[in-house]
Amino acid sequence: MSGKPINKHMKIAIVCYPTFGGSGVVATELGLALAKRGHEIHFITYKQPVRLEQLSYNVFFHEVHVPDYPLFQYPPYELALSSKLVDVIKHYHLEILHVHYAIPHAYAGYMAKKMLQAEDISIPMVTTLHGTDITLVGNHPNYKPAVTFSINESDVVTSVSQSLKEDTLRLFEVKKDIQVVSNFIDISKHIHTDKECQRGLMAAPEEKIVTHISNFRDVKRIPDVINVFYNIQKQIKAKLILVGEGPEKASAEDQVMQLGIENKVRFLGQSNEIHDILCFSDLFLLPSKRESFGLAALEAMVNGTPVISTNTGGLPEVNIHGVSGFTSNVGDVEDMTINALKILKDDQTLEKFKKQAVEEAKKFDINEVVPVYEALYHNARS
Repeated sequence: MSGKPINKHMKIAIVCYPTFGGSGVVATELGLALAKRGHEIHFITYKQPVRLEQLSYNVFFHEVHVPDYPLFQYPPYELALSSKLVDVIKHYHLEILHVHYAIPHAYAGYMAKKMLQAEDISIPMVTTLHGTDITLVGNHPNYKPAVTFSINESDVVTSVSQSLKEDTLRLFEVKKDIQVVSNFIDISKHIHTDKECQRGLMAAPEEKIVTHISNFRDVKRIPDVINVFYNIQKQIKAKLILVGEGPEKASAEDQVMQLGIENKVRFLGQSNEIHDILCFSDLFLLPSKRESFGLAALEAMVNGTPVISTNTGGLPEVNIHGVSGFTSNVGDVEDMTINALKILKDDQTLEKFKKQAVEEAKKFDINEVVPVYEALYHNARS
């Protein structure tokens, strides 16, 4: 990755989902990094993003309010969002609109651009594609024409992995060039000391700690996580930490009970202490059916946790087979178990993979990626 940073500080609108999901996290971290470099950042969404812990003199949050009228069975969020965008862009004289996730943000962004053009105001729109907005929701027949139109009407289009770019070109009639700009991690936030990583809070010294963090949806294949761990704990002493909430959590708790390993598994629910949990983990399991990038894998790696993942989507671009961990075919629990034990059974091997995971993660440092976005903004305005 390379990009020439903009010399001039810019006023940038960022539209994202404010949730724990990867696209919202990336958008928020990007905005905060841009703010540190002197740009004025305006987050526009229906709730303050979870990673936006502190506003500063050049970081603003504008809440989108959706009126609750009995006439509307489904509140028209994209209409409220596009109107809010117009108001904020006009009031603060913003220069770039960066929308994350195609639905409904790119569509609302396009409508905002058209309304502004009627008042002789022009603002370029950068659309970043993140994953299920393309491969799952966006590809639904009800949304596909709008998504295709919104992508083609964007001034700049980026995707978070080469795999997602290829999926987009395969599934949609895209006329725009798509530039791959990977997700990223702020290495400076992930420097731990042994004192900070208190393993004893979660496991005995002789136990290995295996972790999974997700939104517990079907796509994450939670049963595979538990089955891989079940096989691991047969051969070595280990604990499994499951972090997150979602529709598959109740069945996961049932599965753990049925396998009789409830004393070896901890469900922590939603947590803001992800990095503390990862810093004392020995292995991260990510057997997903689909991952456009694999931000969870990257966050594990930067904390020195090797990854056992599937080889789907963008995961092989992040988790390098035999280096930061291993990749397997979707559903191949046996191969994932074998690979996990290769890492965990020997302390020297584990330490080697931990160091290699960190080195691979450094390639995705935020300081390598932010200048690329700055250059894209600059080109979009020229």
